[in-house]
Amino acid sequence: MGLLVQKFGGTSVADVERIQAVARRIAASREAGHDLVIVVSAMGHTTDELTGLARAISSNPPQREMDMLLATGEQVSIALLAMALHAQGVPAVSMTGPQVGIVTESTHGRARILEVRTERLQRHLDNGLVVVVAGFQGTSSGHAGTPEITTLGRGGSDTSAVALAAALGAEACEIYTDVPGVLTTDPRKVADAQLMTTISCNEMLELASLGAAVLHPRAVEIARNYGVPLVVRSSWSDAPGTLLTSDSANRRPGHTGLELSRPVDGAELEEHQAVLALSHVPDQPGVAARLFEALSVAGLNVDLIVQATHEGASNDIAFTLAETELERARAVCQELLVAMGADQATLTAEAGMAKLSISGAGILGRPGVAARLFDTLAKASINLRLIATSEVKVSCLVAGHQGSKALQAAAHTFELAEPQLRLNPSPAGLGEPEVRGVALDRDQAQVAVHRIPDRPGSAAAVCRALADAGLCLDAIVQSERTHGSGDQLSRDMGFTLRRDDLGRAQAALQPLLAQWPEARFEEGMAIARVSAVGAGMPSTPGTAARMFRCLAEAGINIEMIATSEIRTSCVVAEADGVAALQAVHGAFGLGGAAVHKAEGTEA
Repeated sequence: MGLLVQKFGGTSVADVERIQAVARRIAASREAGHDLVIVVSAMGHTTDELTGLARAISSNPPQREMDMLLATGEQVSIALLAMALHAQGVPAVSMTGPQVGIVTESTHGRARILEVRTERLQRHLDNGLVVVVAGFQGTSSGHAGTPEITTLGRGGSDTSAVALAAALGAEACEIYTDVPGVLTTDPRKVADAQLMTTISCNEMLELASLGAAVLHPRAVEIARNYGVPLVVRSSWSDAPGTLLTSDSANRRPGHTGLELSRPVDGAELEEHQAVLALSHVPDQPGVAARLFEALSVAGLNVDLIVQATHEGASNDIAFTLAETELERARAVCQELLVAMGADQATLTAEAGMAKLSISGAGILGRPGVAARLFDTLAKASINLRLIATSEVKVSCLVAGHQGSKALQAAAHTFELAEPQLRLNPSPAGLGEPEVRGVALDRDQAQVAVHRIPDRPGSAAAVCRALADAGLCLDAIVQSERTHGSGDQLSRDMGFTLRRDDLGRAQAALQPLLAQWPEARFEEGMAIARVSAVGAGMPSTPGTAARMFRCLAEAGINIEMIATSEIRTSCVVAEADGVAALQAVHGAFGLGGAAVHKAEGTEA
């Protein structure tokens, strides 16, 4: 038997009885022959209680002191669990994050892990001890070389556990929680959500970034990047739970800079693409469904789909596909516009395009990655026709004759070697489910930046201003609708971000927009975002059409569409969010017998 890293969250160690139950489980694992490193969170709601005490004293407490305070919660848990293990006859030692060698950057409140110095930990393991580690915390060298306690932020105990597993070369990392594993959606909103036996790290990254609280994206990033077998299991049963898998092609050597390694690990170029854009189509439920159903019936496989923010009672929808299918797609679109009586609508089509994509773990969670790509292309005088983003991929449609130049520029910027570049890759996900899970995020705000100059560098400038303010965008969509002509040609750009960041986004963009006479910032309606995620999506025609149809049948209008390789997201009115989630979950047959516990979020 090999080494296991097991993590138990706050609900699993909420009181003495639960701590004793966890100790019995650990004793059984040790009896089975495993060496064990155990990572625990603070008991129950301790972190929230400590935060409340701090807020009662100061509305804006120093972040360093908050780290000093919050780190005490886990110290209580590890000492009590070590005592419980001794009572079971299991030799154990408790260690804080600093004692175990978790070294972080010098950022209080949300530090990222640089490395794990495992020498002391390994000595304890060699001596036959179970090592109980405080999650959520580490140490940095501080500004004057003096060690400082740091905390890792939300989901920090998951991150601690996977980082330790990577550094120690563990057989697996097991995350014990109060649900049976990763579910197809939130069971608090969809009663018949089902357990997934397996899911890829890329799929989990998408779901986690969209609000699935069972795992934090940072933990999944490490598992993906370093090939850590990651299992999510229930603390209350012996069921196997959900296994997260990772592609060996993405695995990185060594463990230095664990969370600060390069966020981009691949780039690809797909040539001979075409774009079709329908402008001023009716803004009503069912339009997108009718369009993409018609394309699917015609045997046309659509790639990127973008519906941007709009003005008035009409929408713009653009999509890409292979240029060999352009004329058939044009005919389908024209026929549909006639059938809808959309007299004001226009259809434009253009072949000779190329799609450039960069991929990696947590791209959108790191401010500046998308902006860096757009900056690079702007410096090469490459204009962006369409933009599509997700947690693991950013794609841009560019002129075909500039495709190779764009690929090489991206490779140089992100320091990618030749094996990390792909030209005209085959569709991924053959044999995988088209939709494995569905997520709802109601913590989003929708923003439009109108009349941005249509020239290289404009999109980069918008994203750079937001990145410099430390703001993460969850979706970026560039509209096909243009304003003006010649040198005055402009486009609109829409994006979603956390609602709490709305004011900061407006302030960050104000100096830039002041340079463009016609540009303006507009906050959209209250929104929710429902997303379907599945590795088989690229190789399964008609997936988006099915999603749009089920929303139409539920009477739900789509305000914005953004797709990526394994994700289709629709922005809807906030009041329609839960109904949209239930409709999409049912449409893809993900339901079954109701599960018995809801997802929880643990520090």
